Formats: sequence, structure tokens, C-alpha cells
Amino acid sequence: MAELIIHTDKIKENIKNLSAFFKEHNVYWSLITKVFSGDKEFLKELLTDDVIENIQSVGDSRLTSLKNLKAVNPDMRTIYIKPPAKMYVEEVIKYADISLNSSYETIEALNEEAKKQDKIHHIIIMIDLGELREGVNRSDIMDFYEKVFEMSNISVIGIGSNLGCMYGIEPTYEKLETLANYKEHIAEKFNRSVYMLSGGSSITLPLLRDETIPEGINHFRIGEAAFFGTTPVEASQFLNLNTDTFEFSANIIELEQKQLVPDGEMSDASIGNIAEIDEKDSSKTTFKAIMDFGLLDVNHEDLLTTEQTKGIKFVGMTSDMIVIDLGDNLDENGNQRFKVGDKLYFQPNYMAVARLLVSKFIDRVYD
Repeated sequence: MAELIIHTDKIKENIKNLSAFFKEHNVYWSLITKVFSGDKEFLKELLTDDVIENIQSVGDSRLTSLKNLKAVNPDMRTIYIKPPAKMYVEEVIKYADISLNSSYETIEALNEEAKKQDKIHHIIIMIDLGELREGVNRSDIMDFYEKVFEMSNISVIGIGSNLGCMYGIEPTYEKLETLANYKEHIAEKFNRSVYMLSGGSSITLPLLRDETIPEGINHFRIGEAAFFGTTPVEASQFLNLNTDTFEFSANIIELEQKQLVPDGEMSDASIGNIAEIDEKDSSKTTFKAIMDFGLLDVNHEDLLTTEQTKGIKFVGMTSDMIVIDLGDNLDENGNQRFKVGDKLYFQPNYMAVARLLVSKFIDRVYD
């Protein structure tokens, strides 16, 4: 069976290095674990006391994952990182200490449920800064806050924004300065302050590193940099973080020399052809290997080749198998490169890991 290999120690090292980085810049941060879909085994392996001691909270976008976080460590402070569905307010209050919100009706429901559970629920109100995803419209912010501040069991601890996740709108200095200005307007009008400006994610890290971020932005929600060592804008390693935190290995279950071009009439029902076909190559042959994973497990476009697999070409994919082209299947010394039973290794990106972790057909190995 194909395997996702998770280098837990390297991820732990990343988290500790990020904690030191944020401490140096006087910034709170939340570790966002949604890529792991609440996997209890992983959470137990990773979220040891020494790893999370300097993290403000641990967050996810799924309530089942928050439930698992609390099961692993009941004292862990949790944050629900998307606006809750109104019908699930009972679970939100039960499992999330903090939630991101943009709907007044939902916050009302959260307030009522918090009364029932005898809790004060903390919220960060999201403001739309142009990404057109979650967030209160800027023209409605002051009226929105005025109503929310009156709720008995809701504590507004911050305001925030989400940039870069849907349209890729970059978190520029000007965008984040707008967020900081709203904090000042709220304090002036209501004589009340919020202490967190949640304007940061992995995409914002270079601004903090280069000290080109507005004063007051003091909360980051980090997933990619912690688990993959990268930041999306630069698409490269951030600081000295580990980037070789995951490997994906799959088995060669067939290897034969076959025609380069399929023989027969291709129909519209085909879902597996992912390579360009030139009829002029109909007489040519190549070595093709079939691997024991498919489209239900991961998209080939989210797998990077390694030193071992460089030069191979993905040519076909079905729900449970993938075909790769090995060319002449010879190494630089003219020896056979691969054979049936060999494992091939790839480096999965964020989306690949997310899909592989929810596939019940992929084994997980903690290294």
C-alpha cells in the first residue's frame, strides 16, 4: 500500500522555531492543524507540552477536529477559524474557546448558547479587505460592533482579515494598515479596545520578517509554514524551517515496455489521460509503470519528484492507479533503473498531504 511518511521531529522543530520568531516580534500565534483533519494519532505525536507552550491557541476549520484537539488535551486553547454555521453553535461553544465570525445572527446564537453553557465565548470579528471571502463589509463595521459589544456572553478580543486564500489578494502594508485603523476607530467610538489584530497567515510572514508590517498586527494564524516550512507568496523556504517534512511513497505493481500511444478510438468517457498524445509517435514504445494509488487519493499535479524520481512523467490516472512513463528505464550507467516491487518517492505539497490524510487507502508512517 502507498504510504505518507510524516517526519514529526522536523515539524516539531519548525513549530518551536516559529514560536521563537514570533516571540522576538512580540506577536501571538495560532497553530492551524486543518491539513491533518483532526487525526488523533498525529495530534498526540505532535502537540506535546514542550511544542505548544508558546502557542496562543491551536485551530481548525472543522468541529470534529476541534473535538479531537480537546480530547487529546482538554486544557488546550482552541480556535475555530471559519465563521460557524448557526446550527452548530452548541458544538462551537463546547469545543472552541475562540471563533472567527462575520455574521451577526450567528453571534447572537453563540451568545445564547454561551449563556446555556455558562461560558464567555471569545470572538475575532473578520473584516473583508478585498479577498471577497469571509468578512463584514467595511461600511457596516461600526454598526456591527456596536451591537455585538452589548452581548453578555460574547467577548470581542480582536478583529481580523483573511487574505490570499481565494483570489490570492496579497496582504500588503496598505491592506493591513486599514485593519489597524479600524481598531483605532473602534476604540475612539466605543471607548473599548480589542487586543488582537489577526491579520497574519503564512502568506504574511515575509512582511513580519522584513519589518514592513503595520504596527499593531499582533496575531498570526499559521499552518503551511509550520508543517511545510514555506510561505505561499515566495513559494520557498521561510527562514531556516524544514521543508522535507513529508514524503509520499508508492509501489510499482506493473512495469512493461508498451506503446507510447493508445491503440483504438478514444471516447469522451476517458478520465485518465493526462499527457498529450501525438499520433506520429504511434510506432514508438516506452517503459510504463503502474503505481498503487490514484485520483481518489491525490492529484499527480500536487506531487513533486525527488532525486530518485526525477525525469519520470505522469501519463495516465484512474481512480485507484496511476501510470508513469520511465522512458528507457535505464540509469546513467546503463543499468535497469526500476523494477516491479520498487517504491518510488515523491514530495507532496500542502493539498497533496491534505488529500492523502483523508484517504483510507493510504498508510501513515510517523518517522
